[in-house]
Amino acid sequence: MLKPPRLRPGDTVAAVSLSWGGPGACPERYRAGKRQCEEEFGLRVVETRHALRDAGWLAAHPKARAEDLMEAFADRSIRGVISTIGGDDSIRLLPYIDPAVIRANPKVFMGFSDTTVTHFACMAAGLNTFYGPSFMAGFAENCGMHRYLADSVRRTLFEAAPVGEIRPNTDGWTVERLEWSDPALQNRRRALLPSTGWRWLQGTGVVRGPLIGGCVEVLEWLKGTPIWPSSGAWDGAVLFLETSEEAPPARELARWLRSYGAQGILQRIGALLLGRPGGHLLPVEGHEAYDAALIGVVREELSLASLPVVTGMDFGHTEPFCVLPYGVAAEVDCAGRRFSIVEPAVI
Repeated sequence: MLKPPRLRPGDTVAAVSLSWGGPGACPERYRAGKRQCEEEFGLRVVETRHALRDAGWLAAHPKARAEDLMEAFADRSIRGVISTIGGDDSIRLLPYIDPAVIRANPKVFMGFSDTTVTHFACMAAGLNTFYGPSFMAGFAENCGMHRYLADSVRRTLFEAAPVGEIRPNTDGWTVERLEWSDPALQNRRRALLPSTGWRWLQGTGVVRGPLIGGCVEVLEWLKGTPIWPSSGAWDGAVLFLETSEEAPPARELARWLRSYGAQGILQRIGALLLGRPGGHLLPVEGHEAYDAALIGVVREELSLASLPVVTGMDFGHTEPFCVLPYGVAAEVDCAGRRFSIVEPAVI
């Protein structure tokens, strides 16, 4: 696996729309994310050829979206590529992605949600990438991005040293929905709920392995495709999963996890991390149902009582969240209740 060169203030990064054409539908929201990213990190953000096109046009042209991605990777003046937003059909880009272009031009690539598809395409090409903010979700947070997120981006993408311990966010979290189509709401802070820490449900000892995972619904679409990892890729891995803002029922999470068990994946991994469930309609009390569904499969059905399991973590469809680098070694210390990224994510 190749690690990309670190980002530096003054670098140019490309904004690419790989799925939903969010910038065309909600331009003020995109511009807020671009501005806040540039001001916070000193980056110069440019758009790929079709990044700002109408959402309907982008939906009808997956090849054009893939060509944007390939051009951004091939352009030596661009040091990083970041998704504008997720969606639900990045999988349509797979026939047009050239892994040789990605491998020949290692650079930072970041996004989350439906961008999971492109992360797995990059992983198949041999490049470590970053499950983290997009321009419209994360960077565009109302009234400015959260310090927890900004610090994580800086430590992970700008510093060629081990990222170190990732601590739980203590400043409150939110999934409140404020419509992006109303520019006036951009100046209204989202209400924060109290941070209660991560939940260490089971496990013993210290486990170390490469990070792999993403949005669990999107991963279901990828199973059986050419970019789905071989069985050996899961050996000792730290698997991170998170659910989207659609808030799938906990019983669906159990069904999806049974599929991982049927493939032997859960029996191979070193630890399992679950992000705080997404969705503004899901009450906080409903988070416990996800824990119960997970433990029901892992411990009761598969008898994996010693597998470290941590839930309610700060990544995915929650705000603020930390950046998780694919393929980079993470350590889960059950006794100390510490989660760390123990090697550099960039060079």
